[in-house]
Order: sequence, then C-alpha cells, then structure tokens
Amino acid sequence: MKTALEIANYFIEKSLGTGEELTPMKLNKLVYIAHGWYLGLADRPLIGEGAQAWKYGPVIPSIYHRFKSYGGAQINSLEPASDMITIPEVRDGELKEFLQRIWDVYGHLSGLQLSSLTHQEGTPWSVVRSRSGNRENGGALIPNDLIKQHYKEKINARRKAA
Repeated sequence: MKTALEIANYFIEKSLGTGEELTPMKLNKLVYIAHGWYLGLADRPLIGEGAQAWKYGPVIPSIYHRFKSYGGAQINSLEPASDMITIPEVRDGELKEFLQRIWDVYGHLSGLQLSSLTHQEGTPWSVVRSRSGNRENGGALIPNDLIKQHYKEKINARRKAA
C-alpha cells in the first residue's frame, strides 16, 4: 500500500513532463480513480487513506489539504513528505505501469470532467452522499468495499462488452 502523496507525486511528475494541466481538483480525482481501479483489479487498496464523500465529490483529505493553496491553478512542483527534503515516489515497475494506464485514460480530462464521472448516479460517492442525507459539508467515509464493488462492476461490464 502506498501513501496518497506517493500516488499524487506520480501524477504531478506526469503533468510536469507532458505539460498537461493538473489542478488540485484533478489531482484528487485521479488519485481516487486510481485507488478505485486498483481495488477492483487487485482486491486491495492502493492507498492507506480513506476517501470521503464531500459536497463536490470524493476527496482524499491529505491531498486536498496539501494542495489547496494552489486553488484552481496548475500544480507546479513535486511535494516533499514533510518539511524534509524527501519526495515520496512510486518505485515499483508494475505499479508504475498501472498508474501510467490511469494517466493515459484519464489524464487528458479536466478536473470538472473527472468530477462528473465520480458524481454519476450509483457511484460510491453518490451512494454515500444519499445515505448521509446529502449533508452540505459531507466528510462521510466512502468504504473501500463500496468502491471495490463499483469498479469490479465496471471491469465486468467491459469484459462482457469485449
């Protein structure tokens, strides 16, 4: 299992290398989507932190708080793990291939486009928001089992269509 910041730094590095815009909203959605697909494919969490159902979508709190100072602007640097110089990064080749696939499929989409994908009816976010009465501030945990089930259904639908 990786930290959310390790996964975030992978996508930031891709953005910096390709020039593809990466805002905090887009970064948060990419980490969440990667976590979802990983749960569906590998049957285990990608990150150790839970996603929460906030008003405007699923949020990984540490990513939100770490990058909120950018507002809606482009993230322009990798982030150290703390006040130290160390920058967490993904070193596992198989995991890098998986994250590259996520980047290839979703990296060209804007934060708003990714947000609309995660807000569709029946998504884990919409289910948890509905259960919690759509409280304005949200913050309810989106259970990994619910995320895994959603992405397994997507995997099964793709296999049937192929």
